[in-house]
Amino acid sequence: MHRTAIRQLATAAITALAVTAAPATTAAAAPSPSASASAAKNDPFYMYDGGRPLSSFAPGTVLKTRTLRYHIAGIPTPVKAIQLLYRTTDAQGRPSAGVTSVVRSPGGDGRKAVSYQSAYDSLSAADGPSRAIAGDAGLGGLIPSGESFVLVPLLLRGYDVVIPDTEGQNADFAAGPEYGTTTLDSIRAVSRSPETGMDVGTRFGLIGYSGGAIATHWAAALAPSYAPEVDRRLVGFAEGGLFVDPAHNLKYIGGSLAWAGVMPMALIGVSRAYDIDLKPYMSSYGLEVYKKLEHASIVDVLGRYPGLTWKKMAKPQYADPNSVPEFLKAVNKLNLGSAATPTVPGFIAQGNGGVEEGTFGNLPGIGTGDGVMVSGDVRSLARQYCDNGNKSIKYRQYDLLGHFGSAVPWAPAALGWLDDRFAGRTPPSDCGRIPAGNSLKPEKPAVSSGRTRTAAR
Repeated sequence: MHRTAIRQLATAAITALAVTAAPATTAAAAPSPSASASAAKNDPFYMYDGGRPLSSFAPGTVLKTRTLRYHIAGIPTPVKAIQLLYRTTDAQGRPSAGVTSVVRSPGGDGRKAVSYQSAYDSLSAADGPSRAIAGDAGLGGLIPSGESFVLVPLLLRGYDVVIPDTEGQNADFAAGPEYGTTTLDSIRAVSRSPETGMDVGTRFGLIGYSGGAIATHWAAALAPSYAPEVDRRLVGFAEGGLFVDPAHNLKYIGGSLAWAGVMPMALIGVSRAYDIDLKPYMSSYGLEVYKKLEHASIVDVLGRYPGLTWKKMAKPQYADPNSVPEFLKAVNKLNLGSAATPTVPGFIAQGNGGVEEGTFGNLPGIGTGDGVMVSGDVRSLARQYCDNGNKSIKYRQYDLLGHFGSAVPWAPAALGWLDDRFAGRTPPSDCGRIPAGNSLKPEKPAVSSGRTRTAAR
């Protein structure tokens, strides 16, 4: 692969970025990705059809391999991508089959690689990065296509790039632990495949923004226990716009102008991942929204549900989400404040200008954020890591920028930070300088009339 091909990839990425940057009202009016979704669903590459049970393979075992042309917004480029079907683990610890994609650098030697976690944020598996790369993704596949603005600089720097489908093949949106295991097993798989040019000696960096930050952070947190051999090869994690405490995010975006529609998406994704049924707690309107968004992408909801709140979606007796036991159990599982501390250096960036994106929430114990992510939660998590002994934490807060705007300064800063980690330079530390944030303690059940509400009526 030549540098000319990479530059052509960059040109195509700019075109895709222009499409994905269209106003939310335009994106919302776009047709459903029916034909593309159907083609992706029926692609036999994604199905494990071997004679042995999937559970008999170790996590990270390569099950299938193919090489194809890298597509941007459905358009083929000269760049080649290697895709692997591999054994991984879902949110409930069950064996599953995941897919990852590899793009080799023209100047790489297989010794250094970056796992890039996409912010494709979708409840449809047809929008996954691997399908976007293969050219058969749905409308939401434009997001991973546009993210080549990060992929291209990595390739030109000599890094091989690995892009896992972090949400799994059921599109378990917002189920952080599953994002983490699919990312770690992707690294295991590419290290075992002779086609990728990488092996168990390849060093890896983790990088991702927004939904990609979910995967990046959970991978870093789970690596010491789930994949210690991978953890030893990680140089660090770089992320921005992090989802820390789902219960806080639910309240923060409730009633917002642009981001409120992400709330039902997260409820659907987490319910799917953990086999939870929230429908008995929902109002007729909540059921209507739920049904409409079961296979939606983030491009389908941005700006579509202004003013939406949990209260509007729930039956009156469940106006407090903590009165729903299933909800409470799920959000506490997904709270990064209760997860392990990563052992490797981290660069964490967070916007705090959410008002520019139509989120005006500033509730006690939650405060402000970037429009969808809560800044106080991110600060508390970074401080927690410092207190737990990981002093190699760099933190940046962009006070005047929202979620979209913060990605602009974050990307070059994250790339430079990763360059330094691969070069062996001493990681910077902001420990002792990070402002205080919110409590990240687990949520407690709501109590009504002296008794905990435990079941739907």
